[in-house]
Amino acid sequence: MNFEKLIPAVEALGINLYRMAFWQDGRIQDHCFQPVSNCSNSYSVAKLFCVTAVGMLQDDGLLDVKKPLKDYMGDLIPGDADPKWQYATVENALMHRLGFGEGLLDIDVDDASQYPTRDYLDMVFHHPLAYEPGEKYQYTDAAFYLVSRLVSCVTGEKLDEFLNRRLFRPLNFREVAWSRCPMDYPMGATGLYIGAHDAVKLAAVYLEGGKWQDRQIVSENWVKAVLENKYELYPKSPAGWVGKGGMYGQMVMLNPEKKCAIAWHAHCSNEDAQRLISCIDEHL
Repeated sequence: MNFEKLIPAVEALGINLYRMAFWQDGRIQDHCFQPVSNCSNSYSVAKLFCVTAVGMLQDDGLLDVKKPLKDYMGDLIPGDADPKWQYATVENALMHRLGFGEGLLDIDVDDASQYPTRDYLDMVFHHPLAYEPGEKYQYTDAAFYLVSRLVSCVTGEKLDEFLNRRLFRPLNFREVAWSRCPMDYPMGATGLYIGAHDAVKLAAVYLEGGKWQDRQIVSENWVKAVLENKYELYPKSPAGWVGKGGMYGQMVMLNPEKKCAIAWHAHCSNEDAQRLISCIDEHL
């Protein structure tokens, strides 16, 4: 597959792209479409990094996604919280099935300075659950803020500190930053600033059965669970691409059949992002 031949076709679309990176056979190629900083906000692509952290902890035997959040976060759940929290599982969070009836904690859209408290965890746990955990899908950033806090409860480290030790340094990431809540915890759901050159490495890990070069980053069993249960990796095209997108057109994708991965940062519409995926289907 020829990444160099894809670039002119992508440029002809006239989409507001920043950077794109392509991985195949252990080699990364990247292209900068316009002057831009080394790191860009990945928005909801950050959630796939949270999923990876959970997989590492499950591989280590430190948590089980089938168990309730209370088993790991019980001391942080207020006594007057909805009783449904007592049986909401880690997997419910990963699959956006905690029981929320609406989106919550979307700092990319909300004016967070208007939130009623600086304690986002308290705000999440006191938000009414409209459904039983597992009953209904409701996409919300609150789920992955909980995942960020879960990682801290299990490891004693902040999410970004844990991933710096287990993912970012081993994969030789260049620069990484993560937006934090007022209590100084990474948001988890959004606000991860990285480059496309590094984002594509995570896609390559899932493509390679959890490996980066000769190092096992997450288990092959976790990779299978992510793909089977759609823990933030969803089908993106008829050509076999699966991936995770973010607001304004961010994307990380992998194709098990073609054995390649691609990532990009942009500021575009969902329609433009879909045009770009169709272009990739045609040229890769």
